[in-house]
Amino acid sequence: MSDFKQEMISNAHTLEQALESYLPQKDEFPEKLHEAMRYSTLTGGKRLRPIMVMKTAEFFGMPFEKVLPTACGIEMIHTYSLIHDDLPVMDNDDFRRGKPTCHRVYGDALALLAGDALLTHAFTTIAKNSKIEGVATDAVIDVIEKVSLAAGGYGMIGGQTIDIISSGHEIDKNTLYYISNHKTGCLISISLWSGARLAGAPKEDLNKIKRFGEIIGLIFQIVDDILDIKGNEKLMGKPTGSDIKNKKNTFTHIVGYGDSIKLVNELSLQAKEIVRNYKHNNFFINLTDFFTERTY
Repeated sequence: MSDFKQEMISNAHTLEQALESYLPQKDEFPEKLHEAMRYSTLTGGKRLRPIMVMKTAEFFGMPFEKVLPTACGIEMIHTYSLIHDDLPVMDNDDFRRGKPTCHRVYGDALALLAGDALLTHAFTTIAKNSKIEGVATDAVIDVIEKVSLAAGGYGMIGGQTIDIISSGHEIDKNTLYYISNHKTGCLISISLWSGARLAGAPKEDLNKIKRFGEIIGLIFQIVDDILDIKGNEKLMGKPTGSDIKNKKNTFTHIVGYGDSIKLVNELSLQAKEIVRNYKHNNFFINLTDFFTERTY
């Protein structure tokens, strides 16, 4: 696992350099907007979603350099969602990735606009993948379509909506799964799918990778719920107890702390079974273990 973590750090560094070039420069007009976009995007983070794009493309035979526009675009979408999540009208959090949140530095209105700009700039960036030699234009179109669905009302925003509406109210397990699968799982799953699609993976493999992503996305959310109770604030870079403060429905609240841990382990086995027959499947196995065992 230590080799895997070092590989992730190395990939994150590569991604940081690409983000630097694809983001608007901070001295471009309007400077304050671009400064806020860069502040939130370039303040660290695990870069899991873009790395999944890169590594899955590589797994199916395409050099990761060729999918960097899509990887960066998905990271911009993820960052925009964090900026908006942290706003006072949403979760009202003061810290993200160990630094003051965007609205604490730039104010609520500019943070809102920085998130909007990141979301729209993300698709400009993903579209640039069509100009890279060896990447099929129809694959890029498919990725734009699927990413927009995963990020919008049928995906992440849909999950966030039900999460907000149901906060402070009792919900059943089906609703809890809907929230988790959409709010968190959709962007994780589409990251893996996008890398595979750009690399020209067959339909059967695309379906397998999508399902694998859905399962590890659920693992990620359940572990997030666990960490909100037991996590280390220094490692996480944000306060614990946010879910309780905002009266969120979580797996630890509805399923129970012990059963949540048990469910994570069961899902981990399911995810590994999906990729078991792939040769050189180390990345997917290690990624599952990382999601299952993460402490931040």
